Amino acid sequence: MPDEEYRTQRTIAFVDGQNLFYAARDAFGYTYPNYDPLKLAQEVCGAKKWRLAQVRFYTGIPAVQDNRTWNGFWHSKLAQMRRHGVWTYSRPLRYRTKTVRLPDGTRSAYRAGYEKGIDVRIALDVVSLALDRSFDVALVFSQDQDLSEVADEVRRIANAGGRQLKIASAFPQSSNPRGIYHTDEWIVIDRALYDRCIDPRDYRPR
Repeated sequence: MPDEEYRTQRTIAFVDGQNLFYAARDAFGYTYPNYDPLKLAQEVCGAKKWRLAQVRFYTGIPAVQDNRTWNGFWHSKLAQMRRHGVWTYSRPLRYRTKTVRLPDGTRSAYRAGYEKGIDVRIALDVVSLALDRSFDVALVFSQDQDLSEVADEVRRIANAGGRQLKIASAFPQSSNPRGIYHTDEWIVIDRALYDRCIDPRDYRPR
């Protein structure tokens, strides 16, 4: 269906916070999550003439005993998002020991944090809200290919209900030009657009 027919349709933005940060770091060199997800969603929807109904933000957070700085950063940033009407979801990072080989041939072990369940939560929410007829366009800020099956499921929901649903993948312009497979559209965020959506607040504890 031509894109024009989706214009002014209700859009929910689903923002994978860590995926967006690492993509922006690789693309633009930023060293911490300095984006404002509400502004990013507003900019993209404005350009597409979609009506933004809600922004939903998802991230893993390290425990205070593992990383006090980033624990404080995320709690403060999420609180600010909520004050502006953004729906937020967070869960603790999990840790596992990784071993790397050093240039001198020795091995070094370290604890690495990783997210568990964030992509599953996004997938469940996209499907649930599609079934509830809460949106016409799902705007997913992520390049996580684990979400490609969600696009297939949204398409099945649309076909079964005789509805018009669209799912789009938005991501910073970088050396990885691929959005989520099977989505209807890939939306590239260039440096100028991203910079217009930088949050001027730095939530890192002093």
